Amino acid sequence: MQRRAEELIDFFKSNGGLVRFSAILKAGFHPDSLNTLEKEKKVEKVARGLYRLVDYDFGEHPDLVLTSLQAPRGVICLISALSFYEATVEIPKYVDIAIPRGTHAYRIKYPPVRFYRFDFEAWQVGIEEHKIEGYKIKVYNLAKTIADCFKFRNKIGMNVARESLKVAITEKDIKPREIMQYAKICRVDNILKPVLEAML
Repeated sequence: MQRRAEELIDFFKSNGGLVRFSAILKAGFHPDSLNTLEKEKKVEKVARGLYRLVDYDFGEHPDLVLTSLQAPRGVICLISALSFYEATVEIPKYVDIAIPRGTHAYRIKYPPVRFYRFDFEAWQVGIEEHKIEGYKIKVYNLAKTIADCFKFRNKIGMNVARESLKVAITEKDIKPREIMQYAKICRVDNILKPVLEAML
């Protein structure tokens, strides 16, 4: 039994430290091996059907990986996306996730998550896929994120939106026209344009 438990630890490691219960069974492991590792506090359940290896280094963005696995349609947005691109000094208290309006929010116990409902047109544009420790996460590109920050300025703060716009243009080489393109889709072009003009 102990040998199988050790093999299961290797299986976790080869899968980036995070494994679904269905994948464990499919790989031929008995649930008892998983129970053994849980009792030994080597593995912990992070969500329904999702387990992680304790003390495993998930790289720079473990919360984004954990959230993306639990919310497959969700897209990392707003302050979480700004933080991912190093375009803000704000430290996210939650993982900000965009989902289409009219869809149900996922039940996520950990990490702390905040859902934002986007119109379908605004939700589906500007999505990029990034790989972290072998896992794919969906994040809005920086130009789209800036437009979203102005859209949700009442929730995240106008100062955060302004500051991130400045960083995007001066440090991240994002073109104003690209930001304005997304601002039109998000219907904030009238708000963003004067701020942009004052900056340039």
